[in-house]
Amino acid sequence: MMNEIQALVDYRLQEARDSREEAEILLGRGKFRGALNRAYYSLFYAALALLASKQLTAVKHSGVISLVHREFVKTGIITPEVAKALDIAFDLRNKSDYRDFVTPEEATVRELIQGAAAFIAAIEAAVAKL
Repeated sequence: MMNEIQALVDYRLQEARDSREEAEILLGRGKFRGALNRAYYSLFYAALALLASKQLTAVKHSGVISLVHREFVKTGIITPEVAKALDIAFDLRNKSDYRDFVTPEEATVRELIQGAAAFIAAIEAAVAKL
């Protein structure tokens, strides 16, 4: 990869790791809505890193997710099981952030944070091979 692209990939992966850590902190404090938001963004930043590795971009979050599936899941670079965390997080984050009276459950957020860790690890491995 070119140096500029690699720098962007590295930056976005660090954002992903930082956001996952923030999710853990919020979860530990019982702030499930905030933890869900940060868990989603950890997945989203990792997805952006993956797209950047191939010089791909999208305007909307849904576009990022579609590109991940088209370019990386369908081609076997990322497994559908790992990518599923991104889909679930996107849906849950939209509900939690934009609807009234929606508070995610601790177990759901905990599972999502674990999914984010697996997703980030898969992205790091994929980027290292590209």
